[in-house]
Amino acid sequence: MKNNFLSKSIFGCLLLSSLYTNAQKATLEVDASKTITKIQPTMFGLFFEDINFAADGGLYAEMIKNRSFEFDKPMMGWEQPNTKRSSMNKESGSALPINLSKEKNNSNFCRVEINNDKGYTLVNEGFRGMGVKKEAKYNLSLKAANHNGAIKKIIFQLIDKDLKVIGETSIVPNSEQWNTYTSQFTASQTEAKAKLKITFEGNGTIDLDMISLFPEDTWKGRKNGLRKDLVQLLYDVKPGFLRFPGGCIVEGRTLSDRYQWKKSVGNVEERKTMMNRWNVEFNHKQTPDYFQSFGLGFFEYFQLSEDIGAEPLPILSCGMACQYNTGELAPMDELDPYIQDALDLIEFANSDVNTKWGKLRSDMGHPKPFNLKYIGVGNEQWGKDYIDRYKVFEKAIKAKYPKIIIVSGTGPSPKGEHFDYAMTELKKLNAELVDEHYYESPKWFRENAGRYDNYDRKGPKIFAGEYAAQSVSGANPNNRNNWECAFSEAAFMTGLERNAEVVNMTSYAPLMAHEDAWQWTPDMIWFNNLQSYGSANYYVQQLFSTNKGTDLLNITQDGKALIGQNNLYASAVKDVNIKEIIVKLVNTAASNQEVAIDLKGEKLGSKGSMITLVSSNVQDENTFAEPKKISPKTSEYKITKGKQQLSLPAYSVTVLKLKTI
Repeated sequence: MKNNFLSKSIFGCLLLSSLYTNAQKATLEVDASKTITKIQPTMFGLFFEDINFAADGGLYAEMIKNRSFEFDKPMMGWEQPNTKRSSMNKESGSALPINLSKEKNNSNFCRVEINNDKGYTLVNEGFRGMGVKKEAKYNLSLKAANHNGAIKKIIFQLIDKDLKVIGETSIVPNSEQWNTYTSQFTASQTEAKAKLKITFEGNGTIDLDMISLFPEDTWKGRKNGLRKDLVQLLYDVKPGFLRFPGGCIVEGRTLSDRYQWKKSVGNVEERKTMMNRWNVEFNHKQTPDYFQSFGLGFFEYFQLSEDIGAEPLPILSCGMACQYNTGELAPMDELDPYIQDALDLIEFANSDVNTKWGKLRSDMGHPKPFNLKYIGVGNEQWGKDYIDRYKVFEKAIKAKYPKIIIVSGTGPSPKGEHFDYAMTELKKLNAELVDEHYYESPKWFRENAGRYDNYDRKGPKIFAGEYAAQSVSGANPNNRNNWECAFSEAAFMTGLERNAEVVNMTSYAPLMAHEDAWQWTPDMIWFNNLQSYGSANYYVQQLFSTNKGTDLLNITQDGKALIGQNNLYASAVKDVNIKEIIVKLVNTAASNQEVAIDLKGEKLGSKGSMITLVSSNVQDENTFAEPKKISPKTSEYKITKGKQQLSLPAYSVTVLKLKTI
């Protein structure tokens, strides 16, 4: 009897709950008769930083680690399996780094003494191995100086994890002087952890440098190029801008190891290798073999921006090292070199070929200007020291290039005394575009969808330059790219879009991470030596960017913006180019929700489409095994007279596209 009563009570509660839910069905009003503001083409973009092996070992397709022997330990990445340090190695040989001059950027080379060519081997381990694909071609190049012509041939073999040869080629070093040699081989099998094995015919001495290996199939087939699958993922976002090269990497742990763009351009062989600041940043992920070759430098960043249709947004040092590290300052009266770097960069990007830096751009293969419109001063510096330096930069840049839009910053946090101080001072200076960063919990993102609703419409425009929901906490190695983080970001992004009067640029961060060599999680794109995939967060970004529209519309429930009432979030735009009304809806509830959309001010056609991103488990995430577990699904939507009826799945992001006539 007791169980029967309990069963009836539960059923009664469920029935009441169902009736209440139906009674609470949301009706959303969309006013298409009036444009609130134009959506900036830069609204949704990408933020690239060389963290997590994102450049060398990632986007930059070079497969040889430490190709020019310039790491702090010059033989790092190179193995000599038959060589012993304490032996004369008469049955093999040995390789030692030779330093020419510290004044040269590429000052080291490798001198190989071969005592017995049947016993000596030199092996490069790649970036956690080398990813090679069956039947794919790989281009080899190197510099060599063959003393007395002693070495008759150099044999290069790709070997798999079991040391089996899966590709082979050779070159004949025919000069005692430095000469460049090239060759190509085809892999006979697919291998994620291949290595390059080098052996020799002949005994004697030979000098080697710039040993390089690239897949022939790079992005756009460029030599010294980029990894095709990773660029494709970027291209598919249709980003409005590309911010580079970071991030904290701009600042450096000290001023001497800050990113200096002039060292990243010109002849690739003459770019100075230096330690990556993420090398020893985190105790949980020490990566002592993480360096920057600058094969991916500022010219390549500009070129990449152009390739993917994004406005370039370079960020430069303002004379302040990372304040989480040394916080070293360039004195105010010694800022000229830093300011000149900014002015010269604009010349490099925009000036004609008759200028010093415009000529270099042209010599590198791009006579036409890159049409740079934005430049960032500092990354996420804070305090009076930053504001004082920003003023000097702003004055100098605007005096020479008044049309360049300058990005300033409010520090690493979305609130607190540093944020408040920076925003107050930057408002006084009539700053144009202010960078805000937030690495917060998923709950914070849901609760802050209305963050910009009350921002001053006449104040500085906002660049939401770095954000990502942290499933555990900021800089925690246990953070995951789970579905709760992604749909919480989507909820927040409806607030960014609704406030397009104020928010002009947004980007998730960090962008990329190597499966075997990351330092920071979560990340938008994951890759290993053979594969890559977009996280659920990636698909959220892609949905917003590819459906940003041209005109912001008002969408409300009972006259109020949806910022989490009944776990619903929404924004609406119009795209005048393709004649569509686009409504973005996020349901963060654990149950389906029925909504009706009452559209005023436009006549609708008969057809539309609906794109849904959904997963029933908030802990779900994409993986190498299931790279599209959470990915967009598109279906037709039949437009009806009157209100449009929708059922929003639990934990979902929905984009409704309605054709107009």
